[in-house]
Amino acid sequence: MNAAPPSLWLTAAGLGAFHGVNPAMGWLFALALGLYAHSRRVVLVSLVPIALGHAASVALVLAGVLTLGSVVGHETLVRGCGVCLIGWGVWRAWRGHRGRPTVGMRTGLAGLALWSFVMSSAHGAGLMLVPALLPLCGGAGASAGAAGASSAAAFEAGALALSVHTVAMLAVIAVIALAAMSLHERTGLAFLRTGWVNLDWLWSVALIACGIWLWV
Repeated sequence: MNAAPPSLWLTAAGLGAFHGVNPAMGWLFALALGLYAHSRRVVLVSLVPIALGHAASVALVLAGVLTLGSVVGHETLVRGCGVCLIGWGVWRAWRGHRGRPTVGMRTGLAGLALWSFVMSSAHGAGLMLVPALLPLCGGAGASAGAAGASSAAAFEAGALALSVHTVAMLAVIAVIALAAMSLHERTGLAFLRTGWVNLDWLWSVALIACGIWLWV
């Protein structure tokens, strides 16, 4: 049974923090709901559906890849994941913001959970955690006992990585949303009209680079 490498937890937390910074992943919605209700409590409550939607999207991807890893060869799995990462990154760079579902900024908690799930899926949030979990996938060819132990370890590590990832994302979202709400009370919404780093392009580049790394 392979022990989870320390890099897995660092990767999970780092990607969670990156997602938290991206306004499309939730903090802008949490801020909007909090401003509308004039309540910081609403900002914090909105983190629940954001977490559920994001975690569900990532969990589906991780479960699918880890299950596949128990029936195909390790090298095939690595190459396949590399192709998926590159393909998803190219698709995101090409599509940009087009074709996204419209959800009002004053949506309810159920709508926020759905938006979080859709956005996480569209961003390929779960795909970037897969390379860190690949060393734990035993692949086909192992004995039944070894394969079962390896699969159990991979799923356990995947669940822990998902927890670390989600907590890091929500911590960043909470800090940004609450800080933005405090700033709004002093300066209004002018700060939202200033330029913002195009995180979608940066994310697309990261997906492609990670896919290429798996092939090298």
